[in-house]
Order: sequence, then C-alpha cells, then structure tokens
Amino acid sequence: MIDDVGAVLFDSLARSDQRLRAQQYVRGLLTAEGRKTLRNIAEQIGGTTARQSVHHFISDSSWDWRPVRQSLAAHVETLLRPRAWVVRPTVIPKAGMHSVGVEPRFVPATGQTVNSQQAYGAWLVGSHAVPADWRLQLTESWLADAGRRQRANIPESVNTATAEACVRQLMPASGAGPQRLPVVVSVPGLDVAECARHLEGVLGPLLFRVEPGTRLRPDGALLQAYSDRTTTAGQLAEAAGRLRRPAEWTRTRDERGETLATTLPVHLPTPAREPAASRFDSAGRRPLRLVAEWSGDDRRRPRLWLTDSADLPLGTLLRLTRLTDTADRDAARIADAVGIRDFVGRSYQGWHRHVTLASVAHLAVVLAGTAAFPATREQQADRPAGPAGHVA
Repeated sequence: MIDDVGAVLFDSLARSDQRLRAQQYVRGLLTAEGRKTLRNIAEQIGGTTARQSVHHFISDSSWDWRPVRQSLAAHVETLLRPRAWVVRPTVIPKAGMHSVGVEPRFVPATGQTVNSQQAYGAWLVGSHAVPADWRLQLTESWLADAGRRQRANIPESVNTATAEACVRQLMPASGAGPQRLPVVVSVPGLDVAECARHLEGVLGPLLFRVEPGTRLRPDGALLQAYSDRTTTAGQLAEAAGRLRRPAEWTRTRDERGETLATTLPVHLPTPAREPAASRFDSAGRRPLRLVAEWSGDDRRRPRLWLTDSADLPLGTLLRLTRLTDTADRDAARIADAVGIRDFVGRSYQGWHRHVTLASVAHLAVVLAGTAAFPATREQQADRPAGPAGHVA
C-alpha cells in the first residue's frame, strides 16, 4: 500500500534516494513499536547504522514538505471524496524545553497548564479524516529570540504567533481545489471576528465554532429587543429559544433525543478601524448566520456556529459540524498511533517533515482499513496517554 501511495505523493522529491527514504520512513512509522522516534524508525530501516541518515533526512535535508502535502490533499480528494475540510488544534505535551515551539500553555480540554507545542491541522473529512496541512504556533518568545530562532532553524519568513494567524494560513490550501469544499473551524478560544475578517480567499462555505461570549450584532427584525446592538452569541441563542425547531438530519447512534436548532442573521461588530471590505464585512453588506443547536441531555448549553453560507439548509450545516467528531476520532485512533505527536527534535523543518510523513502514514492506514493497524496509542501499555496526549 505505501509503495503505491509513495509513488504518487513523493514525486516532487528531486532525488530517487529521497523518494526511497521517504517511503522507508513512512513504513517505519507504521511498523515501529512504541513511540515513533527517529531512533525507533531508524531501527526499522537499517538498525543503528541508519540513525544518522534518518536524522539528516528529517532534520537537515533540503526537501520541501509543501508539495508533498499538496499531493496528499489531491490524492485524498480523489480517493476518499471528503465532504469538508476541518481545521482543529493539536496539543503536543513535552517534557523538556528544547523542541521547537515548546512553552507552558493552558489547555482548555484539561483545565491545566501543560508544557507543550501547539499545532493546527487542516483535515479532509468524510467517513474518515486525513490531515493534509499543518501549522506550528510560534509565539513571540520564539520569534523574537534570535538565539532560539537560529538553534531551531526557523526561517525569517515564519510569523505564526497567534492561533488566528495559524488558521488563516491554513485557509488558502483548505479552500482550494475544484470541489470548493466547506471549511469547518473548531478551535477553542479562537477570536473568530479577527480571523474571519481576513478570509477573503476561501472559496467554499465557512463554519466557525464560536464560544457563548463571542460578540455579534443581530438583525433586529427577528429579535427586536436587541435593536441591532452588539451582544453575545450565548445571549442571542437564549433569546432565540422560541424560534428553535426540530432539525431534520440524520443523527449518529451516540446521540439521544430530539435535536432542536435555529439560525439567526448576524453581523460581526464594527471594528475601531474598518478594514477593507470582505465577505465577512462588518458594515452589513453580507450578513452571517448564527447556528444554535440544542441536543442531548443538556439543553441549556447549545452548540454555536457562525457561517457565511446563506443558502445551505440547516440539516446540511448540522451534518457538517459533526465532521469535527470524525476528525477527533481519527486523530486519536490513527494519527496518534502513527506518531503525529512523537517528533522530539529541535528543528522547525524536522517537525514539518515528520508530521507530513506521519500524515502520509495516516492515509495509508485509512486506505488499508483501520483493522489492519496493530494498536492505537491507548492500547499500547508501554506509553500511556492522558486526556491531552503523551509526554515526550
């Protein structure tokens, strides 16, 4: 399987030895037991004699990972017919401080501050999810420190200090392609207004997961009490409770009870300095829609989404939001198992090359059928995982 995939995905690599080494590395990700470190992968390729060459190929070589990712995305679109892109975060806990991008971060999922890297991935999602593009968040503590930049070999052009910058940089790839797939962004704590105003180049419909405290300006025609004043998404959803109705869409087996939902036309608040007009313009030229969904046992906390789509039916929007669950499932079941979070080197380029080849390994598992893969991270007793993942 990997030979067939590699023949297509590694065609951009200039030299035959690089193409061979890339296939060997992916095979090592699929067969190495325990964590997918460079040492363990080298053992699968040629024992201790291969360690230096594997390290050079990942950390110090000259091959560009971006064309490989482009080929990966095109291959996934052709073979798996995904329904949307999903942009989601990946927390990578680390024990030390030498790995590129590592620093203490508060992780909302665990309620703890964790020494970690913070990455964002763009996943093609249908019945399965495959990551196709990545950004590593580098805060000012890395970008402004000349010594750190030099040791990690961070290019001068790299400037990804915020989550919003990472998401925006993923968007051109996510919105490209003849299918113009929808893009579903599920990133806790994201400043949606700041991010959305800059997304003029995205071709497909956009859906942002929003927090209850997100500030919006409603259309007063439906909620006259608000009279176009700025308020929060949570308050709008509560006020719109009388407008909610049963949603006609196919629920998963894990969902219980009736799903109620509604949509409301809204605008982003007008910023202090009005930016150039875009499809997310705050001056009212094109309203957005707030999607509020009440399902399950707790009807007091609706799921909230913001979309620029004026014509997609409510049921279609809800089905798109559920693709985030598929991405979360395959991230835990497949991506973690092939070592997406296992790179421990210092090099910025090394991290990108590793996650690119781990994404190829992820696709190989999907194409072969997940039953063919021996064990997930949670099943491997020699490396237990907590809620936020392993500590490298």
